[in-house]
Amino acid sequence: MHDEFLCHVTAYGVCGGRRIGVPLGTYRAPTLALALWWLRDRALWMAERLDPRPDSGSFPPGAVVPVADTVPDVPLLLRAWCADVDQQELVADELAGGRLVRIAVSDDTTEYELLAESVDALRMQRTGPALVMPVG
Repeated sequence: MHDEFLCHVTAYGVCGGRRIGVPLGTYRAPTLALALWWLRDRALWMAERLDPRPDSGSFPPGAVVPVADTVPDVPLLLRAWCADVDQQELVADELAGGRLVRIAVSDDTTEYELLAESVDALRMQRTGPALVMPVG
Protein backbone atom coordinates (compact mmCIF):
# COMPACT_ATOMS: atom_id res chain seq x y z
CA MET A 1 0.00 0.00 0.00
CA HIS A 2 1.27 3.43 -0.93
CA ASP A 3 0.93 5.87 1.93
CA GLU A 4 1.55 9.32 0.51
CA PHE A 5 0.42 10.94 -2.74
CA LEU A 6 1.44 13.98 -4.74
CA CYS A 7 -1.51 15.68 -6.47
CA HIS A 8 -1.48 18.49 -9.04
CA VAL A 9 -4.06 20.51 -10.96
CA THR A 10 -2.95 22.33 -14.09
CA ALA A 11 -4.67 24.22 -16.91
CA TYR A 12 -3.03 24.14 -20.36
CA GLY A 13 -3.63 26.55 -23.20
CA VAL A 14 -1.88 28.00 -26.21
CA CYS A 15 -0.19 31.38 -25.98
CA GLY A 16 1.97 32.78 -28.77
CA GLY A 17 1.80 29.44 -30.55
CA ARG A 18 3.21 27.54 -27.54
CA ARG A 19 1.42 25.21 -25.15
CA ILE A 20 1.59 26.77 -21.69
CA GLY A 21 0.73 25.13 -18.38
CA VAL A 22 -0.65 27.17 -15.50
CA PRO A 23 -0.43 25.41 -12.11
CA LEU A 24 -3.73 25.67 -10.21
CA GLY A 25 -2.67 23.78 -7.11
CA THR A 26 -0.53 21.08 -5.58
CA TYR A 27 -1.15 18.94 -2.52
CA ARG A 28 0.94 16.28 -0.84
CA ALA A 29 -1.73 14.00 0.61
CA PRO A 30 -0.71 11.90 3.61
CA THR A 31 -3.37 9.26 2.83
CA LEU A 32 -5.20 7.80 -0.16
CA ALA A 33 -8.53 9.08 1.17
CA LEU A 34 -7.18 12.65 1.36
CA ALA A 35 -5.71 12.41 -2.15
CA LEU A 36 -9.10 11.36 -3.51
CA TRP A 37 -10.88 14.07 -1.53
CA TRP A 38 -8.47 16.74 -2.80
CA LEU A 39 -8.87 15.66 -6.45
CA ARG A 40 -12.67 15.80 -6.16
CA ASP A 41 -12.51 19.11 -4.29
CA ARG A 42 -10.29 20.69 -6.96
CA ALA A 43 -12.48 19.32 -9.77
CA LEU A 44 -15.55 20.92 -8.14
CA TRP A 45 -13.57 24.11 -7.47
CA MET A 46 -12.73 24.37 -11.19
CA ALA A 47 -16.32 23.56 -12.20
CA GLU A 48 -17.68 26.33 -9.98
CA ARG A 49 -15.26 28.88 -11.41
CA LEU A 50 -15.89 27.84 -15.02
CA ASP A 51 -19.66 27.72 -14.61
CA PRO A 52 -20.66 30.39 -12.10
CA ARG A 53 -24.30 30.87 -11.27
CA PRO A 54 -25.25 33.99 -13.27
CA ASP A 55 -28.36 34.51 -11.14
CA SER A 56 -26.22 35.01 -8.03
CA GLY A 57 -26.20 38.76 -8.64
CA SER A 58 -22.43 39.11 -8.50
CA PHE A 59 -22.09 39.55 -12.27
CA PRO A 60 -23.13 42.57 -14.34
CA PRO A 61 -25.89 41.87 -16.87
CA GLY A 62 -24.47 40.22 -20.00
CA ALA A 63 -21.12 39.36 -18.39
CA VAL A 64 -21.81 35.62 -18.43
CA VAL A 65 -23.06 34.15 -21.68
CA PRO A 66 -23.64 30.56 -22.78
CA VAL A 67 -21.19 28.92 -25.16
CA ALA A 68 -22.09 27.05 -28.33
CA ASP A 69 -23.61 23.58 -28.02
CA THR A 70 -20.58 22.18 -29.83
CA VAL A 71 -18.20 23.19 -27.01
CA PRO A 72 -17.68 20.44 -24.41
CA ASP A 73 -19.24 21.33 -21.06
CA VAL A 74 -16.14 21.04 -18.86
CA PRO A 75 -17.92 21.92 -15.59
CA LEU A 76 -20.60 19.29 -16.26
CA LEU A 77 -17.93 16.68 -17.04
CA LEU A 78 -15.95 17.50 -13.90
CA ARG A 79 -19.06 17.32 -11.71
CA ALA A 80 -20.05 14.01 -13.32
CA TRP A 81 -16.57 12.57 -12.67
CA CYS A 82 -16.80 13.57 -9.01
CA ALA A 83 -20.20 11.89 -8.66
CA ASP A 84 -19.20 8.65 -10.44
CA VAL A 85 -18.51 6.09 -7.71
CA ASP A 86 -17.03 3.58 -10.18
CA GLN A 87 -14.53 6.15 -11.47
CA GLN A 88 -13.56 7.08 -7.91
CA GLU A 89 -12.95 3.42 -7.05
CA LEU A 90 -10.88 2.96 -10.21
CA VAL A 91 -8.72 5.96 -9.33
CA ALA A 92 -8.32 4.67 -5.76
CA ASP A 93 -7.27 1.22 -7.01
CA GLU A 94 -4.76 2.67 -9.46
CA LEU A 95 -3.21 5.00 -6.89
CA ALA A 96 -3.09 2.25 -4.27
CA GLY A 97 -1.28 0.12 -6.85
CA GLY A 98 1.39 2.80 -7.25
CA ARG A 99 0.26 3.96 -10.70
CA LEU A 100 0.04 7.51 -11.99
CA VAL A 101 -3.52 8.76 -12.55
CA ARG A 102 -4.34 11.59 -14.96
CA ILE A 103 -7.86 12.93 -15.35
CA ALA A 104 -8.13 15.36 -18.25
CA VAL A 105 -10.99 17.30 -19.77
CA SER A 106 -10.89 20.09 -22.32
CA ASP A 107 -12.99 22.63 -24.13
CA ASP A 108 -12.14 24.59 -27.28
CA THR A 109 -9.37 26.65 -25.61
CA THR A 110 -8.09 24.89 -22.49
CA GLU A 111 -7.23 21.44 -21.14
CA TYR A 112 -7.73 20.89 -17.41
CA GLU A 113 -5.63 18.16 -15.80
CA LEU A 114 -5.84 16.50 -12.40
CA LEU A 115 -2.79 14.37 -11.73
CA ALA A 116 -1.96 12.13 -8.79
CA GLU A 117 0.82 9.72 -8.01
CA SER A 118 2.20 7.81 -5.09
CA VAL A 119 5.29 9.45 -3.61
CA ASP A 120 6.76 5.95 -3.36
CA ALA A 121 6.22 5.46 -7.10
CA LEU A 122 8.14 8.65 -7.77
CA ARG A 123 11.09 7.04 -6.03
CA MET A 124 10.80 3.74 -7.87
CA GLN A 125 10.82 2.86 -11.54
CA ARG A 126 7.24 2.38 -12.73
CA THR A 127 6.47 -1.09 -14.02
CA GLY A 128 3.13 -0.34 -15.70
CA PRO A 129 1.56 2.34 -17.84
CA ALA A 130 -0.28 5.30 -16.35
CA LEU A 131 -4.05 5.32 -16.18
CA VAL A 132 -5.15 8.12 -18.50
CA MET A 133 -8.85 8.91 -18.31
CA PRO A 134 -10.09 11.45 -20.84
CA VAL A 135 -13.49 12.67 -19.71
CA GLY A 136 -16.22 13.28 -22.26
